[in-house]
Amino acid sequence: MWTIRDWRGTVYPEKDPQRTWPEHYGRQFGTLEFNATHYRIHPADRMAEWAAAMPEGFTFCPKFPQIITHFRRFNDCDGPTDDFIDGLLALGDKLGPAFIQLPPHFAPKHAAAMASYLEKWPRELRVAVEFRHPEWFEGGAQAEEMWARLRDLGMGAVISDTAGRGDALHMRVTAPFVLVRFGGYEGHASDETRLAHWAQRIAEWKDQGLTEFHLLVHQPDSIHTPNTCRQFARLVKQHAGLDVQAPTDLRAATQGDLFS
Repeated sequence: MWTIRDWRGTVYPEKDPQRTWPEHYGRQFGTLEFNATHYRIHPADRMAEWAAAMPEGFTFCPKFPQIITHFRRFNDCDGPTDDFIDGLLALGDKLGPAFIQLPPHFAPKHAAAMASYLEKWPRELRVAVEFRHPEWFEGGAQAEEMWARLRDLGMGAVISDTAGRGDALHMRVTAPFVLVRFGGYEGHASDETRLAHWAQRIAEWKDQGLTEFHLLVHQPDSIHTPNTCRQFARLVKQHAGLDVQAPTDLRAATQGDLFS
Protein backbone atom coordinates (compact mmCIF):
# COMPACT_ATOMS: atom_id res chain seq x y z
CA MET A 1 0.00 0.00 0.00
CA TRP A 2 1.04 3.60 -0.41
CA THR A 3 -1.28 4.96 2.31
CA ILE A 4 0.96 4.27 5.32
CA ARG A 5 0.74 7.38 7.49
CA ASP A 6 3.80 6.43 9.52
CA TRP A 7 5.95 6.89 6.40
CA ARG A 8 5.29 10.63 6.49
CA GLY A 9 8.61 12.37 7.07
CA THR A 10 10.69 9.31 6.19
CA VAL A 11 9.47 7.86 2.88
CA TYR A 12 7.13 10.77 2.06
CA PRO A 13 7.90 14.46 2.61
CA GLU A 14 6.46 15.64 5.91
CA LYS A 15 4.21 18.35 4.50
CA ASP A 16 3.08 16.83 1.20
CA PRO A 17 -0.64 15.93 1.09
CA GLN A 18 -1.78 12.33 0.89
CA ARG A 19 -2.92 12.71 -2.73
CA THR A 20 0.79 12.98 -3.68
CA TRP A 21 1.80 9.78 -1.91
CA PRO A 22 1.40 7.46 -4.93
CA GLU A 23 3.95 9.52 -6.86
CA HIS A 24 6.36 9.50 -3.91
CA TYR A 25 5.85 5.76 -3.53
CA GLY A 26 6.77 5.26 -7.18
CA ARG A 27 10.02 7.16 -6.74
CA GLN A 28 10.94 5.27 -3.57
CA PHE A 29 9.98 1.70 -4.42
CA GLY A 30 10.24 -0.39 -7.58
CA THR A 31 7.25 -2.70 -7.23
CA LEU A 32 3.78 -2.73 -5.71
CA GLU A 33 1.75 -5.76 -4.70
CA PHE A 34 -1.42 -4.22 -6.07
CA ASN A 35 -4.12 -5.42 -3.68
CA ALA A 36 -6.65 -2.79 -4.79
CA THR A 37 -7.50 -4.96 -7.80
CA HIS A 38 -8.47 -7.84 -5.52
CA TYR A 39 -11.41 -6.03 -3.94
CA ARG A 40 -12.84 -4.38 -7.04
CA ILE A 41 -12.18 -4.23 -10.78
CA HIS A 42 -11.07 -0.68 -11.49
CA PRO A 43 -11.87 0.94 -14.85
CA ALA A 44 -9.10 1.17 -17.39
CA ASP A 45 -8.87 4.96 -17.18
CA ARG A 46 -8.24 4.78 -13.41
CA MET A 47 -5.57 2.12 -13.90
CA ALA A 48 -3.94 4.31 -16.55
CA GLU A 49 -3.88 7.24 -14.09
CA TRP A 50 -2.05 5.14 -11.52
CA ALA A 51 0.43 3.99 -14.15
CA ALA A 52 1.04 7.54 -15.33
CA ALA A 53 1.91 8.61 -11.77
CA MET A 54 4.80 6.14 -11.64
CA PRO A 55 8.28 6.58 -13.09
CA GLU A 56 9.82 4.47 -15.83
CA GLY A 57 10.82 1.05 -14.59
CA PHE A 58 8.11 0.82 -11.93
CA THR A 59 6.12 -2.43 -11.85
CA PHE A 60 2.61 -3.23 -10.64
CA CYS A 61 1.92 -6.84 -9.57
CA PRO A 62 -1.90 -6.87 -9.48
CA LYS A 63 -3.80 -9.44 -7.44
CA PHE A 64 -6.67 -11.13 -9.27
CA PRO A 65 -10.17 -9.94 -8.32
CA GLN A 66 -11.83 -11.97 -5.60
CA ILE A 67 -14.98 -12.21 -7.70
CA ILE A 68 -12.99 -14.52 -9.99
CA THR A 69 -10.90 -16.43 -7.45
CA HIS A 70 -13.10 -16.59 -4.35
CA PHE A 71 -16.74 -15.93 -5.24
CA ARG A 72 -17.12 -17.56 -8.66
CA ARG A 73 -14.09 -19.83 -8.22
CA PHE A 74 -13.14 -19.53 -11.90
CA ASN A 75 -16.63 -20.43 -13.19
CA ASP A 76 -18.61 -18.11 -15.52
CA CYS A 77 -15.97 -15.38 -15.28
CA ASP A 78 -15.83 -14.07 -18.86
CA GLY A 79 -17.23 -10.63 -18.03
CA PRO A 80 -15.11 -9.90 -14.95
CA THR A 81 -12.05 -11.32 -16.70
CA ASP A 82 -12.50 -9.07 -19.73
CA ASP A 83 -12.86 -6.03 -17.47
CA PHE A 84 -9.82 -7.03 -15.42
CA ILE A 85 -7.72 -7.54 -18.55
CA ASP A 86 -8.75 -4.10 -19.82
CA GLY A 87 -7.35 -2.64 -16.61
CA LEU A 88 -4.15 -4.65 -16.83
CA LEU A 89 -3.52 -3.49 -20.38
CA ALA A 90 -4.06 0.12 -19.29
CA LEU A 91 -1.00 -0.19 -17.03
CA GLY A 92 1.12 -0.46 -20.19
CA ASP A 93 4.81 -1.06 -19.60
CA LYS A 94 4.26 -0.71 -15.84
CA LEU A 95 2.49 -4.09 -15.76
CA GLY A 96 4.40 -6.90 -14.10
CA PRO A 97 3.17 -10.41 -13.33
CA ALA A 98 -0.37 -10.56 -11.97
CA PHE A 99 -1.09 -13.23 -9.40
CA ILE A 100 -3.93 -15.42 -8.23
CA GLN A 101 -4.17 -15.86 -4.46
CA LEU A 102 -6.27 -18.96 -3.96
CA PRO A 103 -8.62 -19.22 -0.97
CA PRO A 104 -7.06 -21.17 1.92
CA HIS A 105 -9.57 -24.01 1.51
CA PHE A 106 -9.04 -24.32 -2.29
CA ALA A 107 -7.56 -27.82 -2.54
CA PRO A 108 -6.28 -29.75 -5.59
CA LYS A 109 -9.66 -31.52 -5.88
CA HIS A 110 -11.16 -28.13 -6.82
CA ALA A 111 -8.62 -27.41 -9.57
CA ALA A 112 -10.55 -28.36 -12.74
CA ALA A 113 -12.24 -24.98 -13.21
CA MET A 114 -9.00 -23.10 -12.52
CA ALA A 115 -7.12 -25.27 -14.99
CA SER A 116 -9.66 -24.50 -17.73
CA TYR A 117 -9.52 -20.81 -16.84
CA LEU A 118 -5.73 -20.67 -17.07
CA GLU A 119 -5.75 -22.44 -20.43
CA LYS A 120 -7.75 -19.51 -21.84
CA TRP A 121 -5.70 -16.77 -20.18
CA PRO A 122 -3.79 -14.59 -22.72
CA ARG A 123 -0.21 -15.84 -22.87
CA GLU A 124 1.22 -12.34 -23.26
CA LEU A 125 -0.04 -11.43 -19.77
CA ARG A 126 2.16 -13.09 -17.19
CA VAL A 127 0.44 -14.69 -14.22
CA ALA A 128 1.44 -16.64 -11.12
CA VAL A 129 -0.60 -18.69 -8.67
CA GLU A 130 -0.31 -18.62 -4.89
CA PHE A 131 -1.28 -22.01 -3.50
CA ARG A 132 -2.29 -22.04 0.16
CA HIS A 133 -3.99 -25.34 0.95
CA PRO A 134 -1.41 -27.84 2.35
CA GLU A 135 -2.36 -30.55 -0.15
CA TRP A 136 -0.79 -28.55 -2.99
CA PHE A 137 2.63 -29.30 -1.48
CA GLU A 138 2.19 -32.96 -0.53
CA GLY A 139 2.89 -34.52 -3.92
CA GLY A 140 -0.58 -35.84 -4.75
CA ALA A 141 -1.45 -36.64 -8.36
CA GLN A 142 -3.98 -33.82 -8.79
CA ALA A 143 -1.58 -31.27 -7.37
CA GLU A 144 1.34 -32.48 -9.48
CA GLU A 145 -0.81 -32.29 -12.59
CA MET A 146 -1.43 -28.60 -11.90
CA TRP A 147 2.25 -27.94 -11.18
CA ALA A 148 3.13 -29.50 -14.53
CA ARG A 149 0.45 -27.45 -16.26
CA LEU A 150 1.90 -24.23 -14.86
CA ARG A 151 5.29 -25.15 -16.30
CA ASP A 152 3.76 -25.96 -19.68
CA LEU A 153 1.89 -22.64 -19.74
CA GLY A 154 4.92 -20.64 -18.58
CA MET A 155 3.03 -19.48 -15.50
CA GLY A 156 4.64 -18.89 -12.13
CA ALA A 157 3.96 -20.11 -8.61
CA VAL A 158 4.15 -17.54 -5.83
CA ILE A 159 6.52 -18.56 -3.04
CA SER A 160 5.38 -17.61 0.47
CA ASP A 161 8.11 -17.08 3.05
CA THR A 162 6.08 -16.77 6.22
CA ALA A 163 5.97 -18.19 9.74
CA GLY A 164 4.45 -21.60 10.22
CA ARG A 165 4.16 -22.42 6.51
CA GLY A 166 7.35 -24.18 5.56
CA ASP A 167 5.37 -26.12 2.98
CA ALA A 168 4.49 -22.90 1.13
CA LEU A 169 8.23 -22.19 0.84
CA HIS A 170 8.11 -24.70 -1.99
CA MET A 171 10.98 -23.34 -4.13
CA ARG A 172 9.43 -24.57 -7.39
CA VAL A 173 10.30 -22.24 -10.25
CA THR A 174 7.81 -22.87 -13.06
CA ALA A 175 8.46 -19.70 -15.10
CA PRO A 176 11.37 -17.32 -15.76
CA PHE A 177 9.94 -14.90 -13.18
CA VAL A 178 9.45 -15.36 -9.44
CA LEU A 179 7.19 -13.61 -6.93
CA VAL A 180 8.03 -14.04 -3.25
CA ARG A 181 5.67 -12.81 -0.53
CA PHE A 182 7.98 -12.18 2.43
CA GLY A 183 6.57 -11.98 5.94
CA GLY A 184 9.03 -10.23 8.22
CA TYR A 185 9.51 -9.73 11.96
CA GLU A 186 10.22 -5.99 12.17
CA GLY A 187 13.98 -6.24 11.86
CA HIS A 188 14.57 -9.37 13.92
CA ALA A 189 17.90 -11.01 13.08
CA SER A 190 16.02 -13.80 11.29
CA ASP A 191 14.86 -11.28 8.68
CA GLU A 192 18.41 -10.64 7.55
CA THR A 193 19.22 -14.35 7.41
CA ARG A 194 16.19 -15.10 5.26
CA LEU A 195 16.76 -12.09 2.99
CA ALA A 196 20.39 -13.14 2.49
CA HIS A 197 19.20 -16.58 1.40
CA TRP A 198 16.93 -14.97 -1.19
CA ALA A 199 19.77 -12.79 -2.46
CA GLN A 200 21.92 -15.88 -2.91
CA ARG A 201 19.13 -17.71 -4.72
CA ILE A 202 18.71 -14.78 -7.10
CA ALA A 203 22.34 -15.16 -8.10
CA GLU A 204 21.87 -18.92 -8.66
CA TRP A 205 18.55 -18.63 -10.51
CA LYS A 206 19.85 -15.80 -12.68
CA ASP A 207 22.52 -18.17 -13.99
CA GLN A 208 19.74 -20.69 -14.69
CA GLY A 209 17.66 -18.27 -16.77
CA LEU A 210 15.64 -16.27 -14.25
CA THR A 211 14.81 -12.86 -15.74
CA GLU A 212 12.68 -11.22 -13.05
CA PHE A 213 12.32 -11.45 -9.25
CA HIS A 214 9.85 -9.55 -7.08
CA LEU A 215 10.11 -9.50 -3.29
CA LEU A 216 6.71 -8.40 -1.97
CA VAL A 217 7.38 -7.33 1.61
CA HIS A 218 4.87 -7.75 4.43
CA GLN A 219 5.69 -6.38 7.87
CA PRO A 220 3.28 -5.81 10.78
CA ASP A 221 1.46 -2.53 10.04
CA SER A 222 3.99 -1.99 7.17
CA ILE A 223 5.99 0.41 9.35
CA HIS A 224 9.24 -1.54 9.01
CA THR A 225 8.81 -2.27 5.31
CA PRO A 226 11.14 0.49 4.02
CA ASN A 227 13.94 -0.76 6.26
CA THR A 228 13.42 -4.31 5.00
CA CYS A 229 13.66 -3.09 1.41
CA ARG A 230 16.91 -1.25 2.13
CA GLN A 231 18.27 -4.35 3.82
CA PHE A 232 17.33 -6.51 0.86
CA ALA A 233 18.90 -4.11 -1.65
CA ARG A 234 22.17 -4.21 0.28
CA LEU A 235 22.16 -8.01 0.39
CA VAL A 236 21.32 -8.41 -3.31
CA LYS A 237 24.23 -6.12 -4.15
CA GLN A 238 26.49 -8.14 -1.88
CA HIS A 239 25.50 -11.61 -3.01
CA ALA A 240 24.26 -11.15 -6.58
CA GLY A 241 26.07 -7.99 -7.68
CA LEU A 242 22.79 -6.37 -8.74
CA ASP A 243 21.54 -2.87 -7.99
CA VAL A 244 18.01 -2.89 -6.56
CA GLN A 245 15.94 0.20 -5.93
CA ALA A 246 15.26 0.87 -2.25
CA PRO A 247 13.61 3.82 -0.49
CA THR A 248 15.69 6.69 0.80
CA ASP A 249 15.15 7.74 4.41
CA LEU A 250 14.37 11.43 4.01
CA ARG A 251 15.48 12.18 7.56
CA ALA A 252 18.96 10.78 6.89
CA ALA A 253 19.16 12.66 3.58
CA THR A 254 18.23 15.92 5.29
CA GLN A 255 20.80 15.40 8.03
CA GLY A 256 23.41 14.70 5.37
CA ASP A 257 22.60 18.02 3.71
CA LEU A 258 23.06 19.85 7.01
CA PHE A 259 26.58 18.57 7.42
CA SER A 260 27.73 18.56 3.79
